[in-house]
Amino acid sequence: MSVAEFVKGVHDGQIDVVEHIHRTLEECKIINKEYGYLNLISEESAIAQAKLVSKKRKGAKGALAGLPVSIKDSICVKGVESTAGSAMLKGYIPPFDAGCVSRLRQAGAIIVGKTAQDEFGFGSFSTNTGIGFTAPKNPFDRLRSCGGSSGGAAGLAQKLSVPHVALGESTGGSIVNPASFCGVVGLCPTYGRVSRYGLIDYGSSLDKVGPIGKTVADVALALKVIAGFDEKESTTATVPVEDYPSFVKKDVAGLRVGILKESFGEGTDSAVEKSVWGAIKQLESAGVDCREISLKIPIEYGIPTYYIIAPSEASTNLAKLCGLRYGAEEKIEGDFNTYFSEVRSRAFGKEAKRRIMLGTFTRMAGYRDAYYVKATKVRRLIIDEYKNVFKKCDAVISPTVSILPPRFDEIKNLTPAQNYLIDALTVSPNLAGLPHLNMPVGKHNGLPIGAMLTTDHFKEGVLVQLGAALE
Repeated sequence: MSVAEFVKGVHDGQIDVVEHIHRTLEECKIINKEYGYLNLISEESAIAQAKLVSKKRKGAKGALAGLPVSIKDSICVKGVESTAGSAMLKGYIPPFDAGCVSRLRQAGAIIVGKTAQDEFGFGSFSTNTGIGFTAPKNPFDRLRSCGGSSGGAAGLAQKLSVPHVALGESTGGSIVNPASFCGVVGLCPTYGRVSRYGLIDYGSSLDKVGPIGKTVADVALALKVIAGFDEKESTTATVPVEDYPSFVKKDVAGLRVGILKESFGEGTDSAVEKSVWGAIKQLESAGVDCREISLKIPIEYGIPTYYIIAPSEASTNLAKLCGLRYGAEEKIEGDFNTYFSEVRSRAFGKEAKRRIMLGTFTRMAGYRDAYYVKATKVRRLIIDEYKNVFKKCDAVISPTVSILPPRFDEIKNLTPAQNYLIDALTVSPNLAGLPHLNMPVGKHNGLPIGAMLTTDHFKEGVLVQLGAALE
């Protein structure tokens, strides 16, 4: 059953929302014991929400009436512990909903829990979990990674049997990467398309909230609900929200898609390459004009640019987590600097500390111009290059991730730099704030493979259109 069919069933009185949520919560518990997709199951609040939805009149139940929705742990949910996967925020219960969560509630959706992630989003495999948290397991092979950092969201989107949408968050690829590894659809919208109000920041100029689900139509409907201007969040755009679900049935004949030449060949698994080329042939058979393109700014520039800008912003954003206002606390002894250092040393994980130090270094006097300012200039060139491409193409296609989901024992042997390279194909669209979509396009040895479509700013409708053609 699609999300739209489920919602219709709720409106028509064919589905008992309370009974359905009870069954969904029980399934979440069973799945969680085996796969670890949820840091928290919000049972009491979900049942209370279900009762409120069921009491509403037929026409007032909302566009997502009764739909179970999971929320990445870095997105605040009122009255529900929200930790961003970090011991530093253990015990933090927000007194407000994030903007996107508020819109979901208004549409009748029911929040069933907070999904597992890399601590503050610092990772590509959901293995950089905070102290006391466990890594979620791939739904196709429990010895392998879900991808990151929204690994729990993508895993639950694949494994849960009932209609469901997960909200993820992307800074450098954290929606499409796990969607690829888990064989689901993940849509990362244009920066500013969805409010960041209530998002626990990683990189303020990069963070984007987006939906993950089983089908293009499901994520399109969810995006329509959460998108739009928010007066509480200064970076949200005033660009009108399109009717994204209407793009599902639009003909793609005549659209132009650029095949990113540099995303194939050395470093890309042959099975990944074969499946993505199969998707390209499928688009061509539907009347899409596909032709190879190259970016003048090499894609390998994306990694150093991203890993200067993102940690720089993260180090400033995490400075407020000092053991005084919320989360981890200890008895205050000695001076404040000593206290802050003790709390942060105890509660931050290894990767969080690494990125704080990296970001602090690149903003220091004497280094700022050499690193941070230069990286922002390269970012501008990357944006300009994509803008030139979109004068000739409606979208760009590439593999989402160049490899198949790796095993946990393989990930342990990677250096930090090798970990970062997994984002090679996803960081540039994120740096440019461009919307992009992962589409499942095949499997190899039972493991899913994804293709990534990228469009110009605020062209999410074209993503939906092309994604539906692949589906």
